[in-house]
Amino acid sequence: MKELKDARTFEELLDIKYGKTGTKERDEFDLRSKAFMIGEMLKEARKQARMSQEELARKPGTKKSYISRVENGKIDVQLSTFFRIVEIGLGRKINLTLT
Repeated sequence: MKELKDARTFEELLDIKYGKTGTKERDEFDLRSKAFMIGEMLKEARKQARMSQEELARKPGTKKSYISRVENGKIDVQLSTFFRIVEIGLGRKINLTLT
């Protein structure tokens, strides 16, 4: 079995540590990593807008604790809610690309 030190690419590293794409452990890791990325993007946009979590939550009618959980990748945010937070709360647009 390969060890982490034997990985030559990031994909190989993930395969060794979490299993191949399509396995339960890898799929769970991929979902957590996407939640983290979404949270980081929201946090950066909020900071650029010079808003607190509470200010951002108020505009689209959510709670500060909800914004915190999204920013920390702790919840699986619904797309419609994410759109409301970004478009109403931050006054920005989201573009989606399917590949």
